[in-house]
Amino acid sequence: MNWKQIKWLTRYYLQYFPFTINTLVCAVVAYVSYKILYRPLQKDEVAPFRPFILLMGKIVFWFFIALVLLSVLSTIASWLHYLWLKRDERNKLQISFTTETRNGKKNKLYLHAVIEKIRRPLLGFVKARLYYDNNTLTETFTLLSNKLKEKSIWREAITGKSRMELPDIKEYELKGSFLFFEDMLQICKLTVSQPLGGHFYQPPVLAEDDDRDVYPKKTESMDVRIDQLRRVEGEYLNYKDFESGDDVRRIVWKVYAKNRDLVVRVPELYEPYASHLYFYASFNATIKAQWASDGYMKEMLNYYKNYVWTVYDTLSKKEWALRYIPDQSFNIPEHLSDNEKASRIISNSSWNNDKTLTQYFNPRHGTVLCISSLTDLEELQTLLDQCDASTVIYFVKLSGVFRQFVAWTWLKRLIFLPPKDRLNKLRARWVFSPLRLQVLKREKAIEEMLQKTAAINATL
Repeated sequence: MNWKQIKWLTRYYLQYFPFTINTLVCAVVAYVSYKILYRPLQKDEVAPFRPFILLMGKIVFWFFIALVLLSVLSTIASWLHYLWLKRDERNKLQISFTTETRNGKKNKLYLHAVIEKIRRPLLGFVKARLYYDNNTLTETFTLLSNKLKEKSIWREAITGKSRMELPDIKEYELKGSFLFFEDMLQICKLTVSQPLGGHFYQPPVLAEDDDRDVYPKKTESMDVRIDQLRRVEGEYLNYKDFESGDDVRRIVWKVYAKNRDLVVRVPELYEPYASHLYFYASFNATIKAQWASDGYMKEMLNYYKNYVWTVYDTLSKKEWALRYIPDQSFNIPEHLSDNEKASRIISNSSWNNDKTLTQYFNPRHGTVLCISSLTDLEELQTLLDQCDASTVIYFVKLSGVFRQFVAWTWLKRLIFLPPKDRLNKLRARWVFSPLRLQVLKREKAIEEMLQKTAAINATL
C-alpha cells in the first residue's frame, strides 16, 4: 500500500469522526466567556453599571448555550430516526444525474439527491457526499429543498441539487455514499454510510468551435427511409450508363426509346433516403508506456475530448445526418439519442494503440477526421496521401491546455496560495516537463504536413 492509498483510506474513515474543528473553537470560546462572566469582582473594579452588564452577558451566554444544545440534541434525534428508517430501502438516499446547459455551456453534470421521510435537525443541516472508484470522495452537498406531498402542505422528502465537477471526462463507478447530520454550528457531525451502485460519467463540454463546409461522401442503403429530405452529391440532369446493381426506377426511358441506350439519373439533389456524414475522431497515441497514467496525459485527454465534442456538436446542427464512428468498442444503451450516444462514447474513450490511423479512417467514406498532437507522423502522412479536398481534418493542439502567462502564474504562486486543482499545478511545471518538447516538435511537424495536403484542415 503506497502513500496515496493510505491518504485516501484515512480521508475515507475520517468521515465517521463526529467532531470537527468547530467543536474545539466553540469549546474554547465558551470556556473563555464563562471565565470572563463569572470572574469575581475586585473592590476597585466595582462600577454602577458593571453588574447589569454582566447579568445581560450571562443571559445571552446561557441562551446561546441552550440554543446550541437544542440544535445538537435535535441532530442526534434526526440521526437516530434515520437509522430506524434506513431499514426500509425506499427511505435511503436516491441519486440521479442529469446534463444541462448553463451559461451557454452544454453538458454540465448535475446531481439530484432525494431522501424520503427523513427529518431535518432543528437549525441544522443534512448533507451528503459520494465516493467512487478507489474511495475517491466528492465534495459535500446540502439537501435544502423540500418535496411536498401531492395536494398537501406536509413534507414528503428532502432534496438537493449540486453541480458535479470531477477531475476527468470519463465514466465513474459509484461505490457508496455518506449522509451527515450537522447542528447549526457544525459542532458535531453524525455519519451514516450507505452503499450505492451503478455508473455515471462526466460529459465533455463545448470549446471554441471552427465551422467548416462539409458534404457527405456516401448515401446509406435505400431501404432506410427518412422523414426529412437530405442532400446528396449529384445533380438531377446528370446521366450515366446503366450498370448492374443500379436502381431500375432511375432508368431514363425517353433516352431508351430514342436510341436504345440504357442510362440512369445520378441521384437528385434531394432524395428521401438516409445520407450521413461519417465523423471520425482518433484517440490513437504513440507515447511511452510510463506516460499513459501521467497527469499531463489525463489533462490532454480531457482537452481533446472537449474539442471532439465541439466539432461533433457543430456538425450535428447542419442539414446532413451525422454518424460518429468510434475507434474503440463500448456498450451504449440503445434508447439514447445520437447526440447522447456520441457524448457517452467520447467520454469513455481513452488514449490507445489498438487501431492505427490508416486502419481506422476510411478516406472514401469519411468526411471529417479529428486528430491530436499524439498522432503517429508516418501513419498521418500515409493517410493524407489518400485524402482530397472533400475531406476535412481538425487538428487539436494538445499543448493548448497548458497555455498560460508564465511570469504572472509564478508571481501569483509567490503572493497567494498555490493552486489546488491538478491542471493549474501541471501548468506551472509544464515548462520543465520533458514531454513538452516532444509534443511541440510533433505539433510543428503535423502542421507542416497539413499545409501540403489537398484536404481541408483546421487547427484548434
